[in-house]
Amino acid sequence: MTAVAEPVTAEQEQKKSGLGRFTRLGLGLLLPLVVAAGWEAAVYFQWSNGRLLPPPSVIYRTFLELAVAGELQRHVVVTMQRVAAGFVIGVIAGTAIGALAGYSALTRKLIDPTIQALRAIPSLAWVPLFILWFGIFEGSKITLIAVGVFFPVYLGIMGAIMSVDRKLVEVGRVFRLSPTAMVRRILLPAVLPQYVIALRQGLGIGWMFVVAAELLGASEGLGYLLVDGQQLGKPAQIVAAIVAFAIVGKITDWLIVLGSAPFLRWEDVITRR
Repeated sequence: MTAVAEPVTAEQEQKKSGLGRFTRLGLGLLLPLVVAAGWEAAVYFQWSNGRLLPPPSVIYRTFLELAVAGELQRHVVVTMQRVAAGFVIGVIAGTAIGALAGYSALTRKLIDPTIQALRAIPSLAWVPLFILWFGIFEGSKITLIAVGVFFPVYLGIMGAIMSVDRKLVEVGRVFRLSPTAMVRRILLPAVLPQYVIALRQGLGIGWMFVVAAELLGASEGLGYLLVDGQQLGKPAQIVAAIVAFAIVGKITDWLIVLGSAPFLRWEDVITRR
C-alpha cells in the first residue's frame, strides 16, 4: 500500500526556512572562525611572533578599546555616510544612463566606448583631479565613491536590458499591453535579478573606493584609522579597521539581498529549491 505524504503546513515551512537561515549563517561563519582559531593557535604555540599580523585576541582587545573610547563608532558612521551618499548618486546615474544605453542602440554607440575607457582609470588616478575640483572636503570623497558605484550599475542595467528575451516582448505585444504594463509585467521582472547583482557589485566597489577617498585628506573614517595605524606603527589597529570594513560591508550587502528578496520570489531557480 502506497503511503501518502502529509501536506506541509505554513508553520512547518516557516520553521524550515528559519532553520535554513541559521544553517547558512553558521556555514558562512565557519571559514573565518577556523582561520582565526588557527592563527591564534599559531601565535600561542610560538610558531609565529604575531608582531606584524596580531592574533584575533589582540585585534579583539583593540576593537574594545576603540569602542569604549567611542572612536570606532564615530569612524564607522562617517564612512557609512560617505558610502551611502556616493552609492545613491552612483546608482541613480548608472541606472538612468545604463537604461538609456540598453534601450537605444544609437545612444549605446555614442556613449558606451567613452564610458568603457573611463572605467579603466584606477580609483587613485581620480583623487588629485577631484581634490582640485572639489577640495579635500566631503565633495571630493563622495564624488569618488559615486564614480566607483556608477560603472558596475551602468554595465549591469545595460546588459540586463539588452539580454531580455525578444519572445517575451513579442508576447506582450500580442496581448496588446500598454508601454507601462510592458515595463511593469515583462521588462522589470526580466531585468531585476541582474540589476540586484549590479547593485551588490556597485556597493562593493563603493567600499573599495571609500578607502582611496579616506587615505588622502581625511581626519575621520575607517580609512583614516588605517593611515593612523600605519603612521603610529599599530598593526592591530590596521587589521581592526580592515575587519570593520569587512563586517560593515557584509551587513550592507546583506541589506540589499534582504530588501530585494520580496521582489524575486517569483524566480524558479535551483538555489531556492
